[in-house]
Amino acid sequence: MIDSKVFKFLNDIKSNNNREWFNTNKQRYKWSLEQIKKSIVKLVELMNSHDKIENFKIFRIYRDVRFSKNKTPYKNNFGISLVREKPKLRGGYYFHIEPSNSFSAVGFWQPEKDDLFRIRKEIDLDGKEFSDVISSKLITKKWGNLIGDSLKSNPRGFSKDHKYISLLRRKSFLFKKDYADEELVSKDFIDKLNQDFLVTRIFLDYMSNVLTTDLNGIYLIK
Repeated sequence: MIDSKVFKFLNDIKSNNNREWFNTNKQRYKWSLEQIKKSIVKLVELMNSHDKIENFKIFRIYRDVRFSKNKTPYKNNFGISLVREKPKLRGGYYFHIEPSNSFSAVGFWQPEKDDLFRIRKEIDLDGKEFSDVISSKLITKKWGNLIGDSLKSNPRGFSKDHKYISLLRRKSFLFKKDYADEELVSKDFIDKLNQDFLVTRIFLDYMSNVLTTDLNGIYLIK
């Protein structure tokens, strides 16, 4: 579970987003951070029964305001990434804690150039299998449809008339699931989150296989 006091802190910092308030309430921030760490450690233990999580990262609460019109110094959320053991296991998990806007996400956000090209070549070669995986009822029942930003036109080297052009145009390949605040503060939430992540393994395993083999299916990782 995520302690309700964490949400109270995030609501308060949203209303008092300034350094003076934050410095006065820094112990609340540190306490909230420790509570989240404990929950994520438990989550990783559960996930490692079916996956290999190499590490996790809780993103800094301090905003980078250098190029932003919004100069408020702090985020009103906690973001956590869970990294799978590379190079064999690809893709990742993300968990976002924010009052009335909490969610989790799984997949590939703006993969690097070579990986994106390899994914597109796989779609070009066997778009049906790719489509079948992402539309699996096991995933879509809990997570809905694949999301992610896309090009406005066909990528170079691929026909605009390709049967799977909508997939070829994608720059990110993600599933996202929203949660109500009441869900996060329930005692069994971390178990629920683990189960939600578990059902996406069919997608992550497929993509890991794509990104660690060539188009002939030859394994590339030594």
